[in-house]
Amino acid sequence: MRRLALEAGARIMDIYDADDFDVKVKSDASPVTEADEAADALISAGLRAAFPDIALVTEEQAASHGQSVSSFLIVDPLDGTKEFINRRGDFTVNIAWVENGEPVRGIVYAPARGRMFYTLPDGGAVEETGPFDPETPGATRPIRVAEPDNGALMVVASKSHRDQATDDYIGQYAVKDMTSAGSSLKFCLVATGEADLYPRLGRTMEWDTAAGHAVLLGAGGRVLRFDDLTPLGYGKPGFENPFFIACAPGVALKQG
Repeated sequence: MRRLALEAGARIMDIYDADDFDVKVKSDASPVTEADEAADALISAGLRAAFPDIALVTEEQAASHGQSVSSFLIVDPLDGTKEFINRRGDFTVNIAWVENGEPVRGIVYAPARGRMFYTLPDGGAVEETGPFDPETPGATRPIRVAEPDNGALMVVASKSHRDQATDDYIGQYAVKDMTSAGSSLKFCLVATGEADLYPRLGRTMEWDTAAGHAVLLGAGGRVLRFDDLTPLGYGKPGFENPFFIACAPGVALKQG
């Protein structure tokens, strides 16, 4: 999974650094680029070769998926397509393994930011520091959520999908500072302790969240449904998520 994420990231950056690239619009009006498609093909081929008996769900092939399952591989080959198109850098490659509805392994690679986060077999999460060799993992550091100060929280929110409902919800907290980030990097900022709280009051799909969710769980964090504060599960019909809150356990959560 790590090697495929790096190889896909390299392919994405080749296209990102070109003078121009193709952008199309999908049936749901969201954009897709040749980088999404190239990364999807590369990762899908690699995962099918390595895990031929495991169901594979990817964003770019979602229409071909039938009944949902409880254990599967799930991929967003380029999360943050709008960030990619606008050359803002906050896009990621995401690969995750879901078992019995929970994301237990995941990797998030942000090639333009030079940051990579993943889970370990023992359940922990690390950030690997570059340069990144596809064949040989480099130095890593364990990551862990912060012990939040509920009187001075660090909040991260979407760069491309901020709305009034999100701002109203964040307004219920005592916020020390707020930052914006694109893609699944928001989960990773909570996982490293750079943020305490990430609320998402908007539409997301399971491939958007599974890898970052796995990394955050490995760092001691949690991802909860917004409506009842129960753990966010996977393998839902249509692979669509409800609104959710990602946070360090010490955050005194407010009900929506």
